[in-house]
Amino acid sequence: MEDNGHVFVLWLMLFAYGLHILEEHMLDWLHWARSTFKVPFTLADFYVTNSVVVVGGICTAMVGWRAPEVSLAFPALALINAVFFHIGPTVIKRRFSPGLITAVILFLPVGSWAYIGAYLDGALTARAAVVSALGGALLMAYPFMLFKIRKRLPSYEE
Repeated sequence: MEDNGHVFVLWLMLFAYGLHILEEHMLDWLHWARSTFKVPFTLADFYVTNSVVVVGGICTAMVGWRAPEVSLAFPALALINAVFFHIGPTVIKRRFSPGLITAVILFLPVGSWAYIGAYLDGALTARAAVVSALGGALLMAYPFMLFKIRKRLPSYEE
């Protein structure tokens, strides 16, 4: 069996994301987001978005260190999600964010471990770090950009 170094951490990141989705669903992140940020996301939006996230996590884990700019975008997405969509809002709003538990216990350590593992395996370059961070930020922003576009469509009703 071939040793791929720390590539396995990308698969752990995917599992962590699955647990995060479960936490958000069970603790009603959707209601929290609607009331905290006044975004009219639907349950269908939640399911479809998270389905795409899971597919993306599988794809990036399969890419591995062959293209760390791509594969590390998934841990970057998780780290951005943890800091800006769970930890930050909980601190600023003084209101628990569903997803905070897995964001702190899983996203921060596993997401960081993915970058450290890529470094230890010789796959992390400055370019890979920057491109993956930008990729993670774009992936996080993408559903919100689509939501803004959807609101402007003549067929959209809130």
